[in-house]
Amino acid sequence: MQLFEVKSVAEVLALVEREFGPLEREPESVPLEEAAGRVLARDLLAAEDVPGFDRSTVDGYAVRAAETAGASEALPAMLALAGAVAMGRAPERPLAPGQAVYVPTGGMLPEGADAVVMVEHVEELDDLVNVLRPVAPGENVVRRDEDLRAGQLVLPAGHRLRVQDLAALAAAGLAEVPVRPRLRVAVLSTGDEVAPPATPRLLPGQVRDVNGVTLAAAARADGARVRLGGIVPDDEAELARRSAELLAESDVLLLSGGSSVGAKDMTERVVAGLGRPGILVHGVALHPGKPALLARIGEKAVAGLPGHPVSALLIYHLFVRPILARLAGERPRRPRPTWRARLARNLASHPGETTYVRVRLEEREGELWAEPVFGKSGLVGTLAQADGFLAIPPEREGFRQGETVEVFALEQGSA
Repeated sequence: MQLFEVKSVAEVLALVEREFGPLEREPESVPLEEAAGRVLARDLLAAEDVPGFDRSTVDGYAVRAAETAGASEALPAMLALAGAVAMGRAPERPLAPGQAVYVPTGGMLPEGADAVVMVEHVEELDDLVNVLRPVAPGENVVRRDEDLRAGQLVLPAGHRLRVQDLAALAAAGLAEVPVRPRLRVAVLSTGDEVAPPATPRLLPGQVRDVNGVTLAAAARADGARVRLGGIVPDDEAELARRSAELLAESDVLLLSGGSSVGAKDMTERVVAGLGRPGILVHGVALHPGKPALLARIGEKAVAGLPGHPVSALLIYHLFVRPILARLAGERPRRPRPTWRARLARNLASHPGETTYVRVRLEEREGELWAEPVFGKSGLVGTLAQADGFLAIPPEREGFRQGETVEVFALEQGSA
């Protein structure tokens, strides 16, 4: 059987950018409190000024800043106390020259005031206020529309909403937001040896379906609706039938197992028969995960992931996540969360391949260290021990102990 025509990691990522784009789907409107993790379908503009009035950032006294010039404890500026502003209410009258008005934090400044003196710097004596230190114009004040102006772009189309984004949208008066529909991802595991995770007692030669669980969880964390398609034995006709059925109802199909070269590996033939343009990649110059398969069927995506859990999760992080982002119409993401750490021991690479090594992060005497977690790609326990991966480029023979390396996180969480 012909060996893979492998592509580099960079070539595959460039191909993902070129081949996949936003799916044509009608936007839907969701309440703001349910919008975290969703991708905006259009630009969002502020409906009103934020704040809608000049407001104090401290408990203090609204004044005309010029009237506090030169004030000190020895020679305070004396102003007439002209009442107080209640929270959530407009001032009863403008601030006249020579006056001060008490304003709570967040309260509205009266017309004519341009600064607020903190209560710590004021002495109140009956109907007089002694200001013990000067303030500059605008001090302790947030001006009207200083945060957002009506009509200003708050967030662009394609932005995946985070919790902090909801705060800005709520302040801007947006109770509902237009978002792109969630992607539909189907996960199908393959292999005669694969049994459901809930199987009470495995038969000799059987293994539990680890990838079905982890890939489904990863896709959900990336904002997708997931359908678990179960397990298909090594039967090409049945695999083709189930794959076509699931792809018809989904935007992305993830096939676990059956992508490597071997007598029973039918995934390539099955995927090639699903439609055009068909298989884009079969084989990537990396370790582990070399036999990965990626295809585009119409505007949809199919990924064949290795059966070994470490390889499957790595391929998901490297290539499937970018595909999901492209199909969802998401703008380029922030850089992947990474740590800079010192390597705890020497590491060798696989010649001609990008080598990914699981590592555990440890803090030692104020420094972050990356301790390699060794084990074959079929060893699931190593995943639970690892915090992330580091990559050894193909042009390097490895890293030496004590070198500073970059570790990318295994964490999910866009939804």
